[in-house]
Amino acid sequence: MFNQKRLKKWIAIIGLVLLIVLAVAQFIQPGFSNPAINETETLEASINVPAAVSGILERSCIDCHSNRTRYPWYSRISPVSWFMYNHIQEGRRELNFSIWGTYSPKRKAKKLEEICEQVKGKEMPLPSYTWLHRDAALSDEEISTLCNWSNSEKMLIETTIN
Repeated sequence: MFNQKRLKKWIAIIGLVLLIVLAVAQFIQPGFSNPAINETETLEASINVPAAVSGILERSCIDCHSNRTRYPWYSRISPVSWFMYNHIQEGRRELNFSIWGTYSPKRKAKKLEEICEQVKGKEMPLPSYTWLHRDAALSDEEISTLCNWSNSEKMLIETTIN
């Protein structure tokens, strides 16, 4: 009986400490922002993006791979906010459609190749993203559309490199 009371007391103390830490964490938020976009540097300004491809990119890629992120309500709740912030920053570093025009032709060709590889391999969009954004999941037809487009644009770019 004595041990059970003591255990309950410790559980209550630990629970209270965790609650306080979580409450304090709400005041520590990352700097969510969407950097300014120079429209002449965007993907759409640099290469041909058919409407079907644009729709897929908008629905499944833009939130993490551009400076046009739409932050959902839960992005302001710590520690989720920290995870999202890091995830978006990493996504923008890897591929940012808002600054596509600043990439070298060689880098553009590589990124177009990676787009197809990653959607074919079901690596993108990330499962953690599609779990919350079911409409972002890609069908086989959409994967084929993206791959056909990215391969075609890659070939056009490669003719200027060689």
